[in-house]
Amino acid sequence: MIQFYSPDIAETLMLPESDSRHAVRVLRMKEGDELQVIDGKGTVYTCRLADAHSKHASVEIISSHEQPLPWRQQLAVAVAPTKHMDRMEWLVEKMTEVGVNRIIPLLTDRSERREIKVERLEKIAVAAMKQSLKATLPVIDEMTPLSTLITMMPDAQRFVAYCDPAIPRVNLARSYKPGMDTLILIGPEGDFNPAEIRATLDAGFKPVTLGDNRLRTETAALFALSTCHVIDQLNL
Repeated sequence: MIQFYSPDIAETLMLPESDSRHAVRVLRMKEGDELQVIDGKGTVYTCRLADAHSKHASVEIISSHEQPLPWRQQLAVAVAPTKHMDRMEWLVEKMTEVGVNRIIPLLTDRSERREIKVERLEKIAVAAMKQSLKATLPVIDEMTPLSTLITMMPDAQRFVAYCDPAIPRVNLARSYKPGMDTLILIGPEGDFNPAEIRATLDAGFKPVTLGDNRLRTETAALFALSTCHVIDQLNL
């Protein structure tokens, strides 16, 4: 079923312009047709189209139910945005599809991109949430310096993935404990510098490797997140 997104649907009973246009002009929906609306906060609404307006369609709510995410813990990935924004946009799309609670764009000494447009990334996440039939939208933070990041989620299991073989690491798959809140750090294409690695280790992050292959930033982030989900499913 096609899902529509309206974060304040319970209060406004309105679809945003983009979803109104899709419902009325593209799908040719008419008054009385039923549709499914998600609020991005975990609730699914079964609605009836009350006013088929192509810019601000209104609905009547028939029923609603909670749709929790398939995993029970918080999964957060902090990743240095890539120089070419289309790769970061691809990563946000795929992490939302695979399943993530929070995406934290990370600012490091060697970051290739130091500014991002969160609103653009949120639109991509909304489309991926709808496509993958979820009802919860991941949080996307503003650009966050590493010095701030290392104080976040202190009670979670926290990992930092880097390439420098001079600083010992263990494989993420051997270190991850299923079902626990998790924060994973992925550095820029040029990797974290040694001082940054030391700062994360001093803050209690576990040093990990993602295997023998050298991965692009966006590949490493998606691989790490997918590893967590695979291990969780093997331990159901």
